[in-house]
Amino acid sequence: MKNKNINLLGWLLFIVSAIGFTISSIGSFWAMFGSVFFFVACLVFLIPFFRKESDEE
Repeated sequence: MKNKNINLLGWLLFIVSAIGFTISSIGSFWAMFGSVFFFVACLVFLIPFFRKESDEE
């Protein structure tokens, strides 16, 4: 398995984890606040996997 695929799998597992934390935190504002930001951060880290590769500086 290539490193890129392993990294992608890891981030997808983080996404599943974030969804689980979000569901479990229903009813608790601060827990929901943290879990939603964790989910958004995971999505931000996934952006490079879906961008077209080009010559980067």
